[in-house]
Amino acid sequence: MSVLAAFMVPHPPLIVPDIGRGSEKRVQKTIDSYEKVAKEIAELSPDTIVISSPHSVMYYDYFHISPGEGAHGDFARFGAPQVSFREEYDSGLVKEIEKICANENFPAGTKAERDPELDHGTMVPLYFIRKAYKGGKIVRIGLSGLPYESHYRLGEIVKTAADNLDRRIVFVASGDLSHKLQEYGPYGFAKEGPEYDKRIMDVCSRAAFKELFDFDEDFCADAAECGHRSFLIMAGVLDGMSVKPTAYSHEDVTGVGYGICSFYPKEN
Repeated sequence: MSVLAAFMVPHPPLIVPDIGRGSEKRVQKTIDSYEKVAKEIAELSPDTIVISSPHSVMYYDYFHISPGEGAHGDFARFGAPQVSFREEYDSGLVKEIEKICANENFPAGTKAERDPELDHGTMVPLYFIRKAYKGGKIVRIGLSGLPYESHYRLGEIVKTAADNLDRRIVFVASGDLSHKLQEYGPYGFAKEGPEYDKRIMDVCSRAAFKELFDFDEDFCADAAECGHRSFLIMAGVLDGMSVKPTAYSHEDVTGVGYGICSFYPKEN
């Protein structure tokens, strides 16, 4: 089985102590859940960690997959340049994904990279993962403005590529939930915000992935969600599998929703 597990995680920079400087304790449940996820990934010992990030290079009509042998990044823009990462890409898996995409004329690949540095949507998950697990290369995938179905299909392609190479992967869907959960939050409040978070946590706690397509795009925009398309790619990776879902935590104390769930394929 190539897909060992998948995880839905948020990416608030403040959760990193060097950035939060104490304020990260406001989201202690999220920290505890993240540490649990990192421990589980370490126990799985994957060959490759595939991360979909809303803050990687993004195009309206194309999915960008980070090219090359590797990349580095740090949290300098958040006041913590000392927290840095240097990651090696699984170029073999990237090439296999590109080959499948080319064969079916699917709009994804490594062309048109604008910024090679790792983004915070990638680094926040890695901050926790790398404390527990130093192994494994990574693949970094951006989102796009293409329809939901295209994101799901990309996930299916990732799984097929991993199967073809007998690559043991963990998929990490990085994405915050609504940014409009509290009046005091940075983006204010919208009634769609709490509704989005309630619905997405319910859907993911049941692994009812087909229901992800029922979220109207205008509703998602009004809720100011960040991760829905990331979760759709993850759902595609798990297509056709019977999975065991677990919702670890959900918090909205900052006005932004942070949800963490795991999905383990069941043995056939």
